[in-house]
Formats: sequence, structure tokens, C-alpha cells
Amino acid sequence: MNQEIQLTCVRERFYRRERRSVPLAREFVRQALAELGMGAGERAEEVLLCVSELVTNALVHGVPPGRGFRLQLWVTGDGALRVEVHDSGEGRPRAGAVPAGAEEEAGRGLMLVEALADKWGVGERAPGKIVWCEFEV
Repeated sequence: MNQEIQLTCVRERFYRRERRSVPLAREFVRQALAELGMGAGERAEEVLLCVSELVTNALVHGVPPGRGFRLQLWVTGDGALRVEVHDSGEGRPRAGAVPAGAEEEAGRGLMLVEALADKWGVGERAPGKIVWCEFEV
């Protein structure tokens, strides 16, 4: 039996394709977590790290020039926090897609998301995609 997951969007913000969007998105999520009573502890830090990775990936790989991306926070029916980054770029990201050497600074973002989040995935959007991750809090 396939059950639909109940989701409630609790926060949403649009960002332009610029480097300062990463710290702005982190601060937006930090504030939202505090307001939702989820702002303390290891899980909050894991959420913030994953937000940084997903937003950075959107900026580097998913947002064409002149466009932006949308960051949404959802609470699932069972109380988990879901982070979604909507962009209009092509392609479907996957963990380990870019092999990172020991000296490389890039290529580990989705591997971190996969390791820290309880679930993650990529959804359809026209145009583009939605990259998401969930945390049981």
C-alpha cells in the first residue's frame, strides 16, 4: 500500500543566483528552526550543513544565469523536517557523481547530505528539479 506523505509548508524564500545566498539561506533556516522549536542540538547543525550543500549545488549546477532558486521548509505528518531546494537547471544530481580526490574541496556535498539526512532525493519540476532532504527531529 502506497501512502501519501502529508506535508505542510512552514517557511519559504526565494534567492537570487549570487554567492551571498548561501549564508542568507542558512540564517533563514536557523531562524525558522528556532521559531519551530528545533533550533538547538546536533540535528539543527546537520540541517544547516545540508542547507548549505543543497543551496551551493543549486547555485553552481542548477541555477542558470539571471534566475534564482526557492528554498522551502516543510513539516511532514509524522513531525519530520523536510528541506527543499527548487531550481530550474537540467540534470539529476546524485551522491558520489563527482569523484573527489583527497585534495579536492568540491564533490562531497551530496555525500554529506546522504550521510546526515534521514532521507534525500530529487523530484520533478518544470523546468528543473527539486532536491530535498528530511530529518527526524
